[in-house]
Amino acid sequence: MSVEDREEFLAGVHVGILGVDDPRDGGGPLLVPLWYSYRPGGLVTVQTGRESLKARLIRGAGRFSLCTQNETAPYRYVSVEGPVVAVEDPIPPAEHEELAHRYLDPDTATAYLEANRWQLTENVLIRMRPERWRTADFAAFAKEFEH
Repeated sequence: MSVEDREEFLAGVHVGILGVDDPRDGGGPLLVPLWYSYRPGGLVTVQTGRESLKARLIRGAGRFSLCTQNETAPYRYVSVEGPVVAVEDPIPPAEHEELAHRYLDPDTATAYLEANRWQLTENVLIRMRPERWRTADFAAFAKEFEH
């Protein structure tokens, strides 16, 4: 993908899979689905519980990866990896609201925010600067097989 295409794709609404090194017991990386936000040319932003395993591992590693994909043909994905450049604690309420409204319709987002008001106070906001990009767009490949 071109730089513009990959950034536009990452800025789209997808559930991301966050990956972070998990050195405990010689296991593989921790991989978890989550909501995220990104604007072209900017930082990847995720929210998680301040004392969660995910947050602890990210603090220890100082970096993480995020992969997003289309789950229907033609398949595409964007994966980014980079250093944590900021941790905000507490999270400004506008950040919670923006993320909820990114993934949910207005009524559901409002209900989600109200139902999770206490739990959201336990979150931190983590910002990552994308350094390494991996992408694939199988649309061109798929056209070879169209009749």
